[in-house]
Amino acid sequence: MRITFPHMGNSYIAISSLLKELGLDVVVPPPCSKRTLELGTRYSPEFVCLPFKINLGNYLEAMERGADAILMAGGWGPCRFGYYAQVERDILRELGREFNMVIIEAPDSRLTSLLNQVRRMGIKTSWFQVWSAIRLSWEKLKAVDRLEALQHYWLPRVTDKGRCEKMIDAGLKAVDGCDDLRRMAEVVDRVERDLSGLERDVDNGSPLRIGLVGEIYTLLEPFANYCLERQLGRMGVEVVRDVNLTQWV
Repeated sequence: MRITFPHMGNSYIAISSLLKELGLDVVVPPPCSKRTLELGTRYSPEFVCLPFKINLGNYLEAMERGADAILMAGGWGPCRFGYYAQVERDILRELGREFNMVIIEAPDSRLTSLLNQVRRMGIKTSWFQVWSAIRLSWEKLKAVDRLEALQHYWLPRVTDKGRCEKMIDAGLKAVDGCDDLRRMAEVVDRVERDLSGLERDVDNGSPLRIGLVGEIYTLLEPFANYCLERQLGRMGVEVVRDVNLTQWV
């Protein structure tokens, strides 16, 4: 089984880590792009929301890379997110795709329920290995949130904004490749030290602070919001966003 999942911001770092640590063959979809949206829009109902269309495009592009299984979250709430998996499954099957759809429902705060759902994916590792994989992926989510917060703070305050963005990107890449909790913490600490050493923009010591609100996927997925956070940071604006990946999980 070669399993894939939809993109939502930098969540792929933690999701791919979890699945690989559980012994699965993982196909990470290409970053969301115009082609992703075009594919999803072509095969989605016209009235369905933007995140649904991008997710469907993610699956189609991952299948082009050999994925034959999809991991998707279920759940409940104020929108149709809890029905995404079922509708997307029907669309893909109508297109003649052969695959398995694995739906992880919210465990209602019971860890054993979540662990049982993970084991139903055909994973044969021990309970300890499952727990270790979940812990590593959770720490990666926390590291991603911290790096994004550092970007919000430092990007408007430094003169070399391109270098600031490269440091954040390098930190995210390093976290993606980490399999040791201590080394991962050291990576984030090093990025924070390096950012604090960049030359400050003396004319923007107290930048304008703008709060971003709205639907969670559009807030967290840069392609869906035209990389708004970095655009504002380059303009000297500090982004304030109290919605993040760990909160969503």
